[in-house]
Amino acid sequence: MGIRASMPARVRALIAALIVAVVAFGAALFIGYRSGLVAAENRFQMGGGTLASLDLHFLGSQVVDQHLIDLAFQQVERHYYKPVESQLLINGERSGLLGYLRSRHIAARLPAATAAGDPLEISRTLDQQLSYAQAQYGTRLGKAAGPDLAEAAVDGMLRSLGDPYTVYLSPLQIQALNEALSGGNFGGIGVFIYQLRTHEIVLEPIEDLPAARAGMHGNEVVETIDGAPIRGLTLDRVERLIRGPEGTSVRIATHLYGGKARRHYIITREIIHVPTVHAKMENGYDYLRLTDFGESSAQEVHKALLAGKAQGAKGYIIDLRDNGGGLLDAAVAISSFFIPNGPIVTEIDRAGDKQTASANGAVVQGIAPLVVLVNGYTASASEITAGALQDYKAATLIGTKTFGKGVVQGIFTMPNGGALKITTQRYLTPAGRDIQHKGIQPDIVVTQSPDMVIMDTPRDKQLKAAKAYLAHSARY
Repeated sequence: MGIRASMPARVRALIAALIVAVVAFGAALFIGYRSGLVAAENRFQMGGGTLASLDLHFLGSQVVDQHLIDLAFQQVERHYYKPVESQLLINGERSGLLGYLRSRHIAARLPAATAAGDPLEISRTLDQQLSYAQAQYGTRLGKAAGPDLAEAAVDGMLRSLGDPYTVYLSPLQIQALNEALSGGNFGGIGVFIYQLRTHEIVLEPIEDLPAARAGMHGNEVVETIDGAPIRGLTLDRVERLIRGPEGTSVRIATHLYGGKARRHYIITREIIHVPTVHAKMENGYDYLRLTDFGESSAQEVHKALLAGKAQGAKGYIIDLRDNGGGLLDAAVAISSFFIPNGPIVTEIDRAGDKQTASANGAVVQGIAPLVVLVNGYTASASEITAGALQDYKAATLIGTKTFGKGVVQGIFTMPNGGALKITTQRYLTPAGRDIQHKGIQPDIVVTQSPDMVIMDTPRDKQLKAAKAYLAHSARY
């Protein structure tokens, strides 16, 4: 099952070496968009994975909590893609602490704090704010007061930057993110889940998986799960209700979108791997809908392209609508199927240093003519691929202007199992276009509601326009 919408004053010398080791482990380059945030990653490892879960609790809970604050401050200071006013982080930590305390119905007050530009003094001030909140209100919060307040402080620091892509990810959020990018491997029933603007939640079964085998046909609005109405529940909550241990069953009642007749299913959960590519031959055209850029996406796209070519496809359509991003490596690899050589994307960091990812030489010959479908929810990694194909004139883009996310995030693992997701770079298309807040204008504009239930149906004007364009191209 997948979702479409559809991370004392100073830590003393005793652990200085450990700080370096933990920071060095697993900074991951992250791009993408999911529910207004980010969901794409290009991982690399620096050091042993055991350091990610290093247990520092022998040093005392207060040291561990302040260690998180120190790490967060250091990473923002070193890696955020533009200069940061330190007082902003101090004020943000205070807001995060107050927000958490008030969410627990505690009428908290924290003194305002200021610090000079010296990093040690700023770090000391951040530690003192957390210590004050723990000392004043810790007993009223209970056993989890320290870790919860520390996470709230880190979250507040990052939110103060006003960057929706720079956030703290809890251990549970990191687990869900890694699961989504790896393609699943969890107990589920094999459906994509979408939430419409009406707040209705729609299920789309994946071929040959449990929901499809149980008779679910798609575009089905969920009414109840195990007899309980889901009206008003969040998408994440519905997802958790549908998931469960392998071998257990879930009862789901639905009705067809636009219909009334209720349908009932009893579906046994299995370990699910969610494919990212839906491919089919239709009217002689090879249609590939890519839902995100996951670990297996390049392999899936490659297989689908070769299958279409073997069947004599007279044109190709890659549907990136509502694709919120994915692995940077996957975006480069997929772009390389159509671009023989040259840059795919260039990243620029805070110092102005550039790093370019180029085509990898794995071009698939004869994939033409090619149309790429885009809309306002085509974002980040999807925009890298769409922008590269447009710049090289390897494809014609049809649809509406894309989302416009042209920045890259770094994922920095934390010793509590959470992570910091910090915007570290901006990126440019091969032609040097900066798409941040601008998006990519398609070559042919065809307006249409972005609702998932329209896509790949007779009402899909954008897909119809793609087929018409390919038919016209085939005559010349």
